[in-house]
Amino acid sequence: MKKTIGVVAHVDAGKTTFSERVLYLAHAIRALGRVDHQDAFLDAHPLEKQRGITIFSGQARFHWGEDEILWLDTPGHADFSPEMERALAILDYAVLLVSAAESVQSHTETLWRLLEENRVPTVVFLNKMDRDGANPESCIADLKRLSPDMLDLRDWQQGEMPESAREEIAGKREDLLERLFSTGYEEETWTQGVATLLGQRQVFPIFAGSGLTGEGVEGFMRLLSRLTPTRYQELEQHPFTAKVSQIRRDAKGGRVCFFKLTGGTLAVKDEIQTPAGKMKINECRLYHGERYQTADRVTAGELVGVPGLEGIKPGDLLGENHGAQRLLFHTEPMLAADVLWDDPSVSSVEKMRTLRLLEEEEPTLRVEERQGTLSVHVMGRIQLEIIQSLMKERYGLGVRFGPCRVLYQETLAAPCVGVGHYEPLRHYAEVHLRLKPGKRGSGITFRSLCHVDTLTLNWQRLIETHVMERVHKGVLCGEPLTDVEVELLSGKAHLKHTEGGDFRQATYRAIRNGLMYGQSVLLEPVCRFRLRIPKESCGKVTGDLMALNAQLEGPEYFGDSVLLCGLAVYARMMEYQESFLSATHGKGSFDCRMDRYAPCHNTEEVVRERGYNPLADDTPDSVFCQKGAGYNVPWDQVRQHAHLAVEEP
Repeated sequence: MKKTIGVVAHVDAGKTTFSERVLYLAHAIRALGRVDHQDAFLDAHPLEKQRGITIFSGQARFHWGEDEILWLDTPGHADFSPEMERALAILDYAVLLVSAAESVQSHTETLWRLLEENRVPTVVFLNKMDRDGANPESCIADLKRLSPDMLDLRDWQQGEMPESAREEIAGKREDLLERLFSTGYEEETWTQGVATLLGQRQVFPIFAGSGLTGEGVEGFMRLLSRLTPTRYQELEQHPFTAKVSQIRRDAKGGRVCFFKLTGGTLAVKDEIQTPAGKMKINECRLYHGERYQTADRVTAGELVGVPGLEGIKPGDLLGENHGAQRLLFHTEPMLAADVLWDDPSVSSVEKMRTLRLLEEEEPTLRVEERQGTLSVHVMGRIQLEIIQSLMKERYGLGVRFGPCRVLYQETLAAPCVGVGHYEPLRHYAEVHLRLKPGKRGSGITFRSLCHVDTLTLNWQRLIETHVMERVHKGVLCGEPLTDVEVELLSGKAHLKHTEGGDFRQATYRAIRNGLMYGQSVLLEPVCRFRLRIPKESCGKVTGDLMALNAQLEGPEYFGDSVLLCGLAVYARMMEYQESFLSATHGKGSFDCRMDRYAPCHNTEEVVRERGYNPLADDTPDSVFCQKGAGYNVPWDQVRQHAHLAVEEP
């Protein structure tokens, strides 16, 4: 039975050491590696060895009994949460590793929410039971606060399932309630009962042991194999479908696209449907760590690496039968930083090319050019250090980064109308757009109010493409425009001189022109925070949060610690992190996660600090033609020159 199982954990919970033990017991590796010895099998990248943390999701494959298991070791550091979340999308089951000495930590709670959002059946393993200070009972109490459906099955690792666990399972399965009292213990019946409830996320079994010493790991894997059925053999008869999880570079620098087959089969020389069009498969690689073997044919449930496939991105869905084209991910950066180059002679083309190659692997980087300066979106400072190392290692380019800044967005408070006209010699297009405030979180939407007698349907569809094909900048700070409804009011083409690119120019200028007239609103990220602090620090931290105008929920008390949750402006929380460490004497855990965008609390200050000149960036002006030559018309005079009547907002 083929299955994909991933290990997720807070950083330093022992995840990679635990995976090493599993691979060793499965005879997938000959010797145990260790993170601190820089020889862990799944942390094979030089940066992972150097830093002692998992940065990229590593995969191994092995057999356990009759199961063929694809084992994923995911990053535990919060800076690499997007990489971890993309791995969740292809998991059949997850193992949530929790240190029995540190218990549930802030990032553990973030992981739990992502597992819930992705509906991944999850088993919990309490690791580091050999450590001084390990307290499994306290850990289980903390876990039950994440979900009341945690099921303690630690005793099952050594013998039969405890009666207390059977009673809890019978309370969720009426068909097992009668068996609880009328028959003796039937191992297979209760195993199937747990497996069914686990698959439905109605229970989350808890086991315990030590990845370092091996205590409890073999018993855990024996039960994990029995509790995790899949149906990929049946799905082989379905048409080909797949989820893209990763883009990586092999040892020769070649691009490799990793995807999980969710249905059907795939053979070399097959042609598959992708969001970028039909593509041919020239090679199928089955990876085990950094090594791989090729296969002529793979089936549903397999995780395969295919060289090439340009234009495919992580999150894309492949195959004819996929209704949607992309998976939706919840982890988004709230920071950006400018890229500073050690060698000023490097061409702008080379700079953009190398950063785009990294963006293929990590789409959340979203490389942008702002008035001649390139910037990247990031989760935090450690991610910037990794980017710096990769640029040097792969491309021989030295880079540094400016200070991290908060990522803002822009929207509108009221409707406005923009006109774009593009008419250099032998070109012609005019576009009139109404821009209206949209629902928060809706992004950019488009609809046409223009009659086909005024502008033919093919040109209208082309205008829609140009509205949606790029991120448009606002005029306050040059931040991405969002939550705006774009309505096509009117347009005009020339029978002889209009080309497709003319409408691109006219559309871009119309949007920018409208924004110059509009009431722009600066939006800032609001984060949901979870702060776990010592009880003696509660008064100080609560006072700090009130001073930050945070919306604080009622505190939760857990023994000697307190959990404070709520909402706050991310810019304020980012500045508060160092003070938080001081207030808790380094004993607190600090977790912030994007919740939504809201109107900025200090717009004037941010606009003044950015000093953005909207006329020096994307132009709101238009180009008209007179006496056989094109000439520029400033944005505030375009309406007087327009060839079509301009409607009111």
